[in-house]
Amino acid sequence: MKLENYQLESHNSDLLAKHERQLDFITSEISNAQSIIQKLVDFQIAIPSWALGTGGTRFGRFSSGGEPRNLEEKIEDIGLLHKLNGSSGAISLHIPWDVADNTNAIKALAAQHGLRFDAMNSNTFQDQPDQAQSYKFGSLQHVDKAVRKHAIDHNIEVIRQGVELGSKALTVWLADGSCFPGQLNFRKAFHNTLESLREIYAALPNDWKIFVEYKAFEPNFYSTTVGDWGQSLLFANKLGPKAYTLVDLGHHLPNANIEQIVSLLLMEEKLGGFHFNDSKYGDDDLTAGSIKPYQLFLIFNELVEGMDARGMDHREDLGWMIDASHNVKDPLEDLLQSVEAIMIAYAQALSVDRVALQEAQAINDVARSQEILQQAFRTDVRPLVAEARLRSGAALSPLQAFRKFNVRQELIKNRGAKTVATGL
Repeated sequence: MKLENYQLESHNSDLLAKHERQLDFITSEISNAQSIIQKLVDFQIAIPSWALGTGGTRFGRFSSGGEPRNLEEKIEDIGLLHKLNGSSGAISLHIPWDVADNTNAIKALAAQHGLRFDAMNSNTFQDQPDQAQSYKFGSLQHVDKAVRKHAIDHNIEVIRQGVELGSKALTVWLADGSCFPGQLNFRKAFHNTLESLREIYAALPNDWKIFVEYKAFEPNFYSTTVGDWGQSLLFANKLGPKAYTLVDLGHHLPNANIEQIVSLLLMEEKLGGFHFNDSKYGDDDLTAGSIKPYQLFLIFNELVEGMDARGMDHREDLGWMIDASHNVKDPLEDLLQSVEAIMIAYAQALSVDRVALQEAQAINDVARSQEILQQAFRTDVRPLVAEARLRSGAALSPLQAFRKFNVRQELIKNRGAKTVATGL
């Protein structure tokens, strides 16, 4: 399905008068409103190929119909999102589900939709059909060198495919670990993983990065070989300057201070990027900002402060991506909501009075410091986010437009009601 410019213009014209009133008010309240709008226009959040279908769980998967059946249709769906919000200009692929049979044709299709290829994702947490070596007891950590070699070769192949598509990064998430005490020698597992990662690192092109993702638990419940940001940082430091830690917001134990983790990784110049989602209990993969919007804002507050302190480019110097999977929402609607929540938190963080905050911190004025942050969080910056979309030629209200133009119904009509997206 393709949305035409005249459709978005018609949608926007119905909402324009109200939007302009709201915009006039907020721009009179925030001194750097125009600067914030431009940063929002520039900011892009990658969409993962596996988030376009209804998510799988341990108990079932309930397709909403019209799901993308191949890589071409995944690109088309992300093109739809980008057309609606102007902020989803990249796709992150997961191999082996998203192998491009015709690389040039795939690159041309992505360019047609205004998309670039973000970080490539390898998969050593599942066995594929006819796979000679099993990952049941780990991949890069495995006690069997042949299994480790199989996992290393897969990652190097993912890099090769990424180079052909114009990607510049590899994300490695490992399910490696143990479920029972005594099952695993922790130091040997770490050493095996490090040696495996070093072989993968050696295959990186000069202009590439490798992101080492971590997760506290699942599918292993006693130990995880890359279980927290400290272990990821150890690997990144030992690998070299092209290696970074990747933060998935759901990959922490309850009540972890993620904003502090972000701040310290930025300080050490080892923060590579983000997988955005939200959680109540664990790795719930819920819509970004749906459970803990204040935490999302606080994370962006540290990001903006830390990146500006180092003179970093907000758009280019970190990897920004959603990582979520849902069973009860239309996956495209959920992605529109997640992007909106991320853009709002980013805009709120950009509006923080940094000078006043630094002054309050310097004299230990705790109440004033709290008020400055909460003032920014409680300010309704949605008109700024909407204006950024308008200037990008997108929809003032993406979700409303999605429903107005019956996007899901059109996808079902074109693809069928029983289609299930490839991937997770």
